[in-house]
Amino acid sequence: MRIASDMVSSSPVQLIQPKRFGDTRGWFTEVYSVPAFAARGITATFVQDNHSLSVPIYTLRGLHFQTPPRGQDKLVRCIRGRIFDVAVDVRKGSPTYGQGVGAELSAENGHQLFIPIGFAHGFVTLEPSCEVSYKCSDTYAPDSDGGIRWDDPALSLLGAARSAGIAWPFPAGTTPELSSKDTIQPLLADFDSPFPYDGRPLAPLA
Repeated sequence: MRIASDMVSSSPVQLIQPKRFGDTRGWFTEVYSVPAFAARGITATFVQDNHSLSVPIYTLRGLHFQTPPRGQDKLVRCIRGRIFDVAVDVRKGSPTYGQGVGAELSAENGHQLFIPIGFAHGFVTLEPSCEVSYKCSDTYAPDSDGGIRWDDPALSLLGAARSAGIAWPFPAGTTPELSSKDTIQPLLADFDSPFPYDGRPLAPLA
């Protein structure tokens, strides 16, 4: 498997860009390889694969996590359509607490986002009928299920003004399609994070 870099990244969230090998029939790519990911410092053991379909455009799912001891590393890719995928740092004591990074993942570009434990994850669909597939390092645990409001003004993406809110890429005035759960998630200020800071500040995606 060839990926964008063979060097171990110092940033916990990583954008993976698998190489595609094509000919007149189409293309082939390896989306996951234990040795290749280990070379990037990603040693998670994945035990569950999830697959979602979001029919309306601007469906927003997030921001979600599972708390310890059932935390989940995630490896996310979009296999139909396009999404904007976001990871927000919720590790207590982190200098980038409440800040996040985002990337467009699509069936066309084949990119993936690795999101480790200690980050809240969410995405918004940019086309109708998007399908998202992601690996998790633990199975679903309802008692550990948690989240932060998607529109919390205390959140921001790296490079944007702090407390500006996440700049989700949909037209101004748009109300995204949300689950009932995601309409009542707590604000960051009301969240007592159980996730420890591991000394690696979040950095922009390479």
